[in-house]
Amino acid sequence: MAARGAEETPHPGGTLLGHLRRVAALLGRWGAPPAVRLAGLAHAWYGTDGFPVALGDPARRGELAEAAGEEAESLVYLYGACDRAFTYPRLTGDGAVRDRFTGGVLRPGPRDLRALAEITVANELDLAAADPAFRAEHGPALRALFTSWARLLTPQARRAARDALPEAPVP
Repeated sequence: MAARGAEETPHPGGTLLGHLRRVAALLGRWGAPPAVRLAGLAHAWYGTDGFPVALGDPARRGELAEAAGEEAESLVYLYGACDRAFTYPRLTGDGAVRDRFTGGVLRPGPRDLRALAEITVANELDLAAADPAFRAEHGPALRALFTSWARLLTPQARRAARDALPEAPVP
């Protein structure tokens, strides 16, 4: 990652490399399997729907697969390719993930949907910890979203989201 510029790329809380390391560490504290932790460490490799800086090219997926393994690379691609507006409301429904690179719709299995949800929660919780304005603006919506994903998340991820994100104010 450092060789690809992650150490110099600004990101809330410091650098992109710092963020990637914190996400992987959080997934580790939640007991995520090794491939999911590796995917957390590399989750921005292809850029994301919310962070356009890419460290690698989705047309050259073999490069990351060689370094991280096929399973971790597949999860990194799924995370990077995820069209959030289309996918997030469907994650616990039909599980359809629109690929923002190709426009196609992916149908990941339950294990990959759980990994996508956990990586997403870890990513957003790190952003919320690094940036109080982000937490105040997006926290209530993220908490509601992650609550709707409860069946996909480990108890540790559910608890972390509940504890870190504010509830929506009562009107």
